[in-house]
Amino acid sequence: MTPPQRKRRRPQPLPPPPPPPAGPADGEQPRRYPERLYTIAGTDGGGRAELDLVTLIVAHSAPPPSASPEEAAVLRLCTAPLSVAELSAYLNLPFSAMTVLITELITTELVQARAPIVRKAVADRSILEAVMHGLQRL
Repeated sequence: MTPPQRKRRRPQPLPPPPPPPAGPADGEQPRRYPERLYTIAGTDGGGRAELDLVTLIVAHSAPPPSASPEEAAVLRLCTAPLSVAELSAYLNLPFSAMTVLITELITTELVQARAPIVRKAVADRSILEAVMHGLQRL
């Protein structure tokens, strides 16, 4: 009796990749190619404002006709206070580009930067004891 013969496997050719879609499907966003950051942010000749991710930005007025699209978007979004991190997320721009845009808006006095409210980490012990004693008397 002879042992069974093994057949050699030959590599199968890979199928061709599917063609790219012709356009956006219904409900999909069209693919947006971002602009270069230096065209959005403009010249960075001056210094930057001291901004943090949690610094709140508030607009003073509506966007002027001379504002760039990004500056106009910041002014429209900041009718209520928004943090720099939120603005960066809404506009799909990195923090560094946002700081340049906001610095330009601050120098033209179109927006105001407010520091976030910092709360004390631990309450005063005497206040906590007074509350505790008041609750025990009830």
